[in-house]
Amino acid sequence: MQTHILGYPRIGSNRELKKACEQYWTGKIEANDLLEVGKTITQNNWKLQQEAGIDLIPCNDFSFYDQVLDMTLTVGAIPERYQEIAFKKSELNLYFAMARGFQKDGLDITAMEMTKWFDTNYHYIVPEFQKNQEFTLFSHKIIKEFISAKQAGINAKPVIIGLLTYLLLGKEKEEGFDKLDLAQNLLPVYIQILKELENHGAEYIQFDEPFLALDLTEKAREVYQFIYAEIRKQFPKLKFIVATYFEGLKDNLLLATSLPIDVLHIDLVRCPEQLDETLDIIPNNLSLSLGIVDGRNIWKNDFQKSLNSIKTAVEKIGSERIFIAPSCSLLHSPFDLDSEKNEEILSHEIKQWMAFAKQKVTEIVNLKKLASENPDYNALQALAENKKAIENRKISKLIHSQDVKNRVDVTTEDDAKRNSPFNIRKEIQHDVLKLPLFPTTTIGSFPQTKEVRNWRAKFKKGELNAEQYDTLLKQETERTIRWQEEIGIDVLVHGEFERNDMVEYFGEQLSGFAFTQNGWVQSYGSRCVKPPVIFGDVHRPQPMTVYWSEFAQSLTQKWVKGMLTGPVTILQWSFVRDDQPRSTTCKQIALAIRDEVNDLEKAGIRIIQIDEPAIREGLPLRKSDWQNYLKWAVEAFRISASGAEDATQIHTHMCYSEFNDIIQNIADMDADVITIECSRSQMELLNAFADFKYPNEIGPGVYDIHSPRVPSKEEMVKLLKKAQAVIPAQQLWVNPDCGLKTRHWDETEKALIAMVEASREASKEFALQIL
Repeated sequence: MQTHILGYPRIGSNRELKKACEQYWTGKIEANDLLEVGKTITQNNWKLQQEAGIDLIPCNDFSFYDQVLDMTLTVGAIPERYQEIAFKKSELNLYFAMARGFQKDGLDITAMEMTKWFDTNYHYIVPEFQKNQEFTLFSHKIIKEFISAKQAGINAKPVIIGLLTYLLLGKEKEEGFDKLDLAQNLLPVYIQILKELENHGAEYIQFDEPFLALDLTEKAREVYQFIYAEIRKQFPKLKFIVATYFEGLKDNLLLATSLPIDVLHIDLVRCPEQLDETLDIIPNNLSLSLGIVDGRNIWKNDFQKSLNSIKTAVEKIGSERIFIAPSCSLLHSPFDLDSEKNEEILSHEIKQWMAFAKQKVTEIVNLKKLASENPDYNALQALAENKKAIENRKISKLIHSQDVKNRVDVTTEDDAKRNSPFNIRKEIQHDVLKLPLFPTTTIGSFPQTKEVRNWRAKFKKGELNAEQYDTLLKQETERTIRWQEEIGIDVLVHGEFERNDMVEYFGEQLSGFAFTQNGWVQSYGSRCVKPPVIFGDVHRPQPMTVYWSEFAQSLTQKWVKGMLTGPVTILQWSFVRDDQPRSTTCKQIALAIRDEVNDLEKAGIRIIQIDEPAIREGLPLRKSDWQNYLKWAVEAFRISASGAEDATQIHTHMCYSEFNDIIQNIADMDADVITIECSRSQMELLNAFADFKYPNEIGPGVYDIHSPRVPSKEEMVKLLKKAQAVIPAQQLWVNPDCGLKTRHWDETEKALIAMVEASREASKEFALQIL
């Protein structure tokens, strides 16, 4: 029996990678300094796994920004607009330009699109494909990292995004071809990579093929068979692991088990029932990797339950054909639970139920020991402690609230309906709000400067008292309100300077949530988030946002939006309890947000935004499971919003989502205004709304806030014209793609001034058209 890890967190134990990347981008450190940080993190990860006793340790799971972008650079799939940078700049600068855009040295180049990695909160950079595209081995990162691991004495297993998964993750940038047709062109580059790895002594290669757990076309199935047959033909001695995760193989089980590979990895956390199905048909020459430790959540593994599954597999195919692994890459787990030392933040009782990436490595090793014929004393001791923690969690009084359960039980369909349909609400809201054509707004947050973050840190350390902290935040809020008034934004926001994170901030004020000091996970690039932990029943003890919304509104005659995070996003971006259905937990959160909406109304707030950027992300990966999820997810949003009066305008925000397949469900949410990410796709996402004849109002983002480049007024006017071509002007709002928290003030000021000017120009042109 062997153990292996599919991938390990790459941000470092103290977010070293985030800090180094941001210093490099601002010119504070050189490329060699950044590369050295990456090398140190990688080698520390290898050493940690080696010392724990992992048999096969992944390499090439490290990335300075995104593993899909790494593969794009590796196979030379560099969009034409970056060719000048490719010739003039270093590989590292080209890499970051593709991720973030480039605006200096006389060049102004947009970033590549970014979207969610399956149903996680991790974002990847979307490959761009052209008809008859050629590929070439451009970056040798995979080979260099394997050589580095070998020199460090590591039994390394290179991790490569499978050829089919890489193509399916990408986007055709012109019509008239299928990206799968590029498989023949791409295969020689994969073969070249594998030849170099084999020449340097690689034994195992891991191909990540999560698309094998999704709905596939017949063509995709055929290409899978062809590609792996060709690879096996070229490399009869290499041992290939195909890793599937985030779902069960289901109707692709026969395909996956028939591929000419050596080890098949299956996710037994997401789909435990597939173990028996796989064991029934697995061929004698195929080993099975059991993804038995949850790579996406922070709860301790139930050793006894896992040992039962391992025993079932061993009895069927023998221990020599069993690999024990996490369900997926540990990229989605925080780094090390041992760094959580403050019991005032995370109590001992809750901490004992948890395991981060480092602890999950130990769990995998212990499961191997416990599944052997003669487990050692330390493993048996670990089993006893595990049983105690699992039982303690089941009986803990911290978890359950009968009042919360009762409120969920008495919720009715009427609680998910606004008083009047949208066409009536729209007229009432227009009379009350009196907004112009193409009203401008932002998504909520403004730059959280170093000073703002320092205030928060000093307040937490006790170096600022509550009154001092409050005064500083009020000054920053007022400055932001005045600046928005000055440039002419129509609907203002207060800037959210009091907030650390759009989910964590609310979790801190809701019962049933726990928090960590260092539970960071990567969201995209250098962006890390610290998800709260939902361990028990959720309710709102007191108002959460009214104080700051009421203060901001008191400063201006313009409308200020109340800013809330929606129930589905709070659920999706937290580590969620696994002892009850997610739908139940979501409804509990929805009722808490509903109470907040009602209190904001009472405080005179007439525009309330309930952000739901994660609603598309939460879709099950199999379409057959969509409707059940969408039913309770849409209902949760409607419960949170439907206590509002007709005159109160409810906004929602979604980003990095494809809407075509769920546009009816988006309409069913019945938000008065929806704002969406649109600029990187050049307004392509609006087509779904246009084809559907979406009746409510829409704010398509006119500039990309995830890139430091500042778009011109003309660029935004062009995007607004594209929007008007498919959506009636009377339905359009003008706004950025997302919140501005991570941007700098100089970029923000220039971009928003241009945005307001673009809105005015579009409004004038529309008025002239009518005349």
